[in-house]
Amino acid sequence: MRALQWHGPHHVKLAEDIPDPRVEAPGDAVVRVVTSAICGTDLHPYRGEIPSFTPGTVTGHEFTGVIEAVGAEVRGLRPGDRVLASDVIACGRCWYCHRGWHYQCERVGLFGYDTVVGTTAYPGGHAEYVRVPFADVVLSPIPDGVGDEQALLIGDVLATGYACASGGRVRPGDTVAVVGCGPVGLLALRCAWLLGAARVLAVDPLERRRRLAAGQGAHPVPAGEGLADRIRELTGGRGADVVLEAAGTDASLLSALEIVRPAGVVCAVGAHASTAMPMPTGLAFGKEITLRFAVGDPIRDREALMNLVREDRIDPTFVISHRLALAEAAEAFRLFDAGEASKVVLIP
Repeated sequence: MRALQWHGPHHVKLAEDIPDPRVEAPGDAVVRVVTSAICGTDLHPYRGEIPSFTPGTVTGHEFTGVIEAVGAEVRGLRPGDRVLASDVIACGRCWYCHRGWHYQCERVGLFGYDTVVGTTAYPGGHAEYVRVPFADVVLSPIPDGVGDEQALLIGDVLATGYACASGGRVRPGDTVAVVGCGPVGLLALRCAWLLGAARVLAVDPLERRRRLAAGQGAHPVPAGEGLADRIRELTGGRGADVVLEAAGTDASLLSALEIVRPAGVVCAVGAHASTAMPMPTGLAFGKEITLRFAVGDPIRDREALMNLVREDRIDPTFVISHRLALAEAAEAFRLFDAGEASKVVLIP
């Protein structure tokens, strides 16, 4: 089969002769990929920010497809079913999974991400076929009335945006600031509206992203020097009731702590990895800030999100800017890394 492999910083290449995956364990399924996507998380190895990443890794953790084969222990799924894959791989049976904390699963993994998450490397969805472990947990049927691209986005970025807004405890009437308006931030913004926000402020350094946010009803605010003063001017001197941080950098998290009002909530859903952030504990203590980190959980939230999509309460596809063939994946990564694309869908 054809599959996209990572070979080093800014070097991904389509291979034509990767062995087709097969059922290896009774809980496995093999899925023929219909759509996949590039996530901001994929840019960390692409940029060389993960030195331990293994050359030859098949990338991609967002995909939908059709089941080709299932193992003997898979329940509720059969060949021919249209399915959505969760980006997070979880067993569904351990202490953490039973409590709905699938990212903390004792056997957690992430498609196409080597062993950065968990201890087992699972080839990803930038391919024609994928082997899916724990298939009746990781996969979910796509109901009639939900398109492949809509389902694709539920599998990571919509679930992550929803986790951010719900983790931030957005309540009716709140003023919510979103820091970082990439696909996750834009969908966190839409989920904030669903949860009753009265006003959403969209903070990002890129005008293109601020325009997208404005198209979803948010008030655009440039990031950078003087941000805290601008937010106070827009909120009667208090700051935002809730700040949803979706960029994953030290600077964005510091900005979130600065612009939230006293006794407010910051929920950080960007993929943070810094070990050197100068945490302003005096500021956080003095303002009595609640700071929470969250990871999207499509396994836990996909049914609710499917219902919202099916009932036209939200259509996440507005974040898609490019649709390219899998053969054009190297160019797709370049566009996304350069900020020329907001979300790229790949079609085998």
